[in-house]
Amino acid sequence: MFRNYIKIAFRNLWRNKGFSAINISGLAIAMAGVILISIWIQNELSFDRFHTNEKDLYKVWNSYRSVDGHISNGDVTSAPLGNALVDEFPEVIKSARIYWSANRLFSFEDKSIKTKGNEVDKAFLTMFSFPLLKGDAEHALDDVNNIVISETFAKNLFGDTDPINQILKVDNEESYKVTGVLKDLPSNTTFDFDYLTSLKTSEANAEWGANSYYTYVQLQPNTTIEGFNEKIKNIVINKSSYKWEVFLYPFSRSHLYGYFENGIETGGRIETVRLLALIGGLILLIACINFMNLSTAQSQKRAKEVGVRKVIGAGKSSLIGQFLCESILVVSIAGIIALGIAVVALPFFNQVVESSLSINFGNPLLWLGLVVFIIFTGLLAGSYPAFFLSSFAPTKVLKGSFKSAKHFFNPRKTLVVLQFSVAIILVVATMIIYQQINFVQNRDIGYTIDNLVEVPIEGDIGKNYDLIKNELINNRAITAMSKTGWTVTLDASSSSGFEWDGMNREEEPLNFSLYRTGGDFAKTMNLKLIEGRDMDFTLFPNDTSSVMLNKKAVETMGMTDPIGKLIRSGSNKAYTIVGIFEDFIIDSPYEEVRSMLVLGSDKWNYNSLIRLNAENSTQANLKVVEQVFEKYNPAYPFNYQFVDRQYAQKFKNEKQTAVLSTLFAGLTIFISCLGLFGLAAYMAQNRAKEIGIRKVLGASVAGIIKMLSKEFLTLVLIAIVIAVPVSWYVMQQWLMDFTYRIDVGWIVFMYASVGTILIALLPVSFQAVKAAIANPVDSLKDE
Repeated sequence: MFRNYIKIAFRNLWRNKGFSAINISGLAIAMAGVILISIWIQNELSFDRFHTNEKDLYKVWNSYRSVDGHISNGDVTSAPLGNALVDEFPEVIKSARIYWSANRLFSFEDKSIKTKGNEVDKAFLTMFSFPLLKGDAEHALDDVNNIVISETFAKNLFGDTDPINQILKVDNEESYKVTGVLKDLPSNTTFDFDYLTSLKTSEANAEWGANSYYTYVQLQPNTTIEGFNEKIKNIVINKSSYKWEVFLYPFSRSHLYGYFENGIETGGRIETVRLLALIGGLILLIACINFMNLSTAQSQKRAKEVGVRKVIGAGKSSLIGQFLCESILVVSIAGIIALGIAVVALPFFNQVVESSLSINFGNPLLWLGLVVFIIFTGLLAGSYPAFFLSSFAPTKVLKGSFKSAKHFFNPRKTLVVLQFSVAIILVVATMIIYQQINFVQNRDIGYTIDNLVEVPIEGDIGKNYDLIKNELINNRAITAMSKTGWTVTLDASSSSGFEWDGMNREEEPLNFSLYRTGGDFAKTMNLKLIEGRDMDFTLFPNDTSSVMLNKKAVETMGMTDPIGKLIRSGSNKAYTIVGIFEDFIIDSPYEEVRSMLVLGSDKWNYNSLIRLNAENSTQANLKVVEQVFEKYNPAYPFNYQFVDRQYAQKFKNEKQTAVLSTLFAGLTIFISCLGLFGLAAYMAQNRAKEIGIRKVLGASVAGIIKMLSKEFLTLVLIAIVIAVPVSWYVMQQWLMDFTYRIDVGWIVFMYASVGTILIALLPVSFQAVKAAIANPVDSLKDE
């Protein structure tokens, strides 16, 4: 019997080549999209879950309460915190800090390579499951001048030479001994390093108020995290004057969830995962709806077949089995094609999601999943046609009196309305996401971002800094240059350990974003000074004890006439306020600007900020800058970054969501149009005799096209009525996550609606014209 089903299925597919091609192509495209989305989701859900101790690994966070009661959270902590947790709480097995990623120059014999890595505590290698191909994880970082490198880094630098115990020259100054070779990091980890060295920070000089490290802890198995967080929350308060609380957050959740709003977890990347999962499900559902519509569109052709089979004894269950078998066959063909499409589209998809996903054809779970996916889709797509076609009464269809229902609302039309409602919602969502991104990108960031370049201070740059700066200015390649602690697009350090005259000591301490500069900061950034002056170490050598404040800090501190007043740090060093500048964005452009202190400093400056001369071309300026840096720092390759490109990375997730929404919204509309094509074919087929009679009685082609198109246009209009309020509500909820957000205007819904109508009319008009110009003799000759 099953063999007979397959034969009949192939005959029907071949007999109706056009409908079969549309059916299979629609399903294949949808299934390919679902396969790509599934691969991406699986990768996202697996982030940081491969560690042996995954269930017991936690990241330490701080919780700050501002003077207005607002709670903010940060995952950058102070140096002593990790060891204090180990020493005082038996639930903590070990802790490890990790310092900011740094690009350093490594030399071995005549070869030099610059790559990224981190300073970490030695426990890092035993807490996390990054296997060593060579070396002992327990002792690889025992010495401060030990280094562990990745497999690829080892191969690039040492070639076939065994790297273990080899001596590397780092930044042409320090010598490190290679004590381990790490297997290359997997793609599903939040860490990104090619080397690890032992953290050199001295605990004796570490301050509780200087937050500059990520801290991780490993707890005893089965520790109740809620109760433990209650025990540790006041550890910083009890040991210092800083009044912020501490809590642990599961490390494996950080990638997907680590967003907090007023102290409450509000999601994170998981929202994008859920969105794509929903879109994938909708695309598959819409493709299945198309299959149903196209299958039932051929109902009259199959009606007599069903009638004859019933007369000769076929039961309803037998017919249902036959039609479901045909459906699964069609989906199987589509599934094979979909896998091919997914393979071809995967490189493009990887560019969009900025990943390196792959399809592991050697994994039996892949093929098992594909088989289950095909069977599920086949049953879903074929269920309605199977029950619909098997329900025909043989007496009616064999007499030729079979007629399908002419109710305005029937399952097929309802499903088409659902299709286009979903398509319109996705189109509206895509347009609003792009509008929000453009709105925030056009927000005044507080400084001139064009022609601003950052060059790391490394090698001989520090000692030759003044020579480099003067030569570049004299060559008119730049107009200003400043030493800075780190990039101006990253809120990398904060502290609440500052006091000033007139402060309210009963309120929670104010937490400041900290920045350090070696002078000319406002000039180089092109900040607007409200009061006072910029820092200038040439004219004012004592500016190492000066501080500049942003407008937000002055307002929050409640200061009047701040110039000349003192601010004291937790180490009791006094800074004189010399300037007040307008707020500028250093962290998220979607949030309010925080209070900021810019401290004068002649050390801890690892970055140089350069303002290129706008009178020259960028290429000409960079050529001169490169020549000067190579002149005074010949051992290092010239490395620079444009600040505007770094700033653009802040929109990465939203842009990625927008691109994916655009891609899949277009896919949804395309597949929905296939559904309209099928329904139009069905309606034209059912009304063939009516159209023939109307033409014989003198109806024009335009009149018939209008008659057939009107009903489909009505369905799309109903979809618009449903989709507009739903999309408005959904996107309003999405926008609520942003402090700075657009107001959703009616023009978005108008564009989406008109565009959808025009696109939907294309397949409908094609079928309408085809039916209108058909010879009436063909439809009336059997009367």
